[in-house]
Amino acid sequence: MAALTHSNCPDLKLLARGKVRDLYDIDDRHLLFVATDRISAFDVIMKNGITDKGKLLTQMSVFWFSFLEDIVSNHLVTADINQMPASVQKYRDQLEGRSMLVKKLKIVPCEAIVRGYLSGSGWAEYQKKGTVCDIKLPPGLRESDKLDKAIFTPSTKAEIGDHDENIHPDKLAQQIGSELAKKIEEIALKIYTKASNYARSRGIILADTKFEFGLDESGNVVLADEVLTPDSSRFWPADKYNPGSAQPSYDKQFLRDYLLSVNFDKKTGIELPDDIVQKTVAKYREASAILTKPRGQVSNPNKV
Repeated sequence: MAALTHSNCPDLKLLARGKVRDLYDIDDRHLLFVATDRISAFDVIMKNGITDKGKLLTQMSVFWFSFLEDIVSNHLVTADINQMPASVQKYRDQLEGRSMLVKKLKIVPCEAIVRGYLSGSGWAEYQKKGTVCDIKLPPGLRESDKLDKAIFTPSTKAEIGDHDENIHPDKLAQQIGSELAKKIEEIALKIYTKASNYARSRGIILADTKFEFGLDESGNVVLADEVLTPDSSRFWPADKYNPGSAQPSYDKQFLRDYLLSVNFDKKTGIELPDDIVQKTVAKYREASAILTKPRGQVSNPNKV
């Protein structure tokens, strides 16, 4: 089956196409999130998609929303197309398994990033300044080292084609108010800790991740968008963990490393070779199976 890079639902009101998701307005209270098979790296969407990636992202998000609901409520109404409006069900062939009916929220304009390990843009900044998001860290840390405690390192939420900007938590407080910023930081650290401990019990290190939050009609903070997928997180196999360099991963780092190897300009999407597509989706499938399936049911992860 070919990758679904764009949904086509002419009788639904399309609000936006993001890096991965197509967003439809369903009624006064609900939106439809459609996880396509698009893939982006360095904030650039590639020309071809990763078959079934959207279904895997949806499966993982549904699992994590349920797992974390004792800490924070979420925007998910249902991921079962049979429980969605008839106007959505008519596009079952496109949408089944990759769609979430969600509550409308006032989205908080930031990425709530939590880092438990030193990697990615955090490592790049640390090498230059000894900081991550201008938060001072101890000297002498190596790439991929575990931090003494997880840190909250927010970023701005950029439009498509622009780059997110890492900011100090104090700057976030200036932008959205200190009370809301503190609440988001507390919730983000709590859910990272719970998810990280669970992932570690399954043999996976959750190095870092990003969350998005919104406010409901009563002003309550609600977990939104996707959560703890390979698109929004760095997952490392614990049995191969060896700090001092980049780690093997179950996430988009594999794709990022390939793009860097071909001198990708970080501006224009390219056509990914088939072997890179297959290896990328295999990593997503493996992570999904290890994290979300009951123990003893992960012998054949490469099946959605």
